[in-house]
Amino acid sequence: MTPFGVKMRALREQKGLKLKDMAQTLRVSSAYLSALEHGHRGRPGPGLVMQVCELFGLIWDDAEEIKRLARLSHPKVTLDTSGLSPRATELANLLGEAIDDLDEATLQWMIDEIKSTRGGRPKEPLF
Repeated sequence: MTPFGVKMRALREQKGLKLKDMAQTLRVSSAYLSALEHGHRGRPGPGLVMQVCELFGLIWDDAEEIKRLARLSHPKVTLDTSGLSPRATELANLLGEAIDDLDEATLQWMIDEIKSTRGGRPKEPLF
């Protein structure tokens, strides 16, 4: 699952919407929404994210949060460390090898550490 998929499913369930009804409202297939919820599709486009915000009445901070989650929800990440230090390349490779063995507490610690060095801001917005 992806952060966006988890949030979208929670919003859908809170509103009591069935997947097929949400898909019909958003004019996408149920299979596509299911794939988004389960992390089998890449991050959603800005248009769909805005439709989801409108569907659930998300504004201000809530809308920004779901945009942030969408930006961080690409399930097949590629890292280019060319031009970076050997340490950066080593870290990228170690993370690629070990990520499926890390527990939730360790993952959260790593996320918090990275966010703290960047002030919690993404490098560049997706939309």
